[in-house]
Amino acid sequence: KEAMVIDLQPKPSRPHCYERYVQPCVAELLGSALFIFIGCLSDINNTTGTGMLQPALAHGLALGISIAILGEI
Repeated sequence: KEAMVIDLQPKPSRPHCYERYVQPCVAELLGSALFIFIGCLSDINNTTGTGMLQPALAHGLALGISIAILGEI
C-alpha cells in the first residue's frame, strides 16, 4: 500500500481592509505632512549665512525620519 501524504499547512489569510487601504493612506499622509512641515519651517528661518544647506539638511532629516518610522507600512 502507498502512504498518503497530506500537507496541513494553513492558507495565508487575506489582509484586513484596514491593513490594505486605510493604513497605507494614513502613513502617506503623516509622512508627507512631516516632510512638508519640517521643510517649510526650515526655510522660514533661513538666514543669509547658511544658504540652501539648512533647508536641504532639514528635508533630508525629515525624509529619513519618515522612512524609519513608516517604512514597514
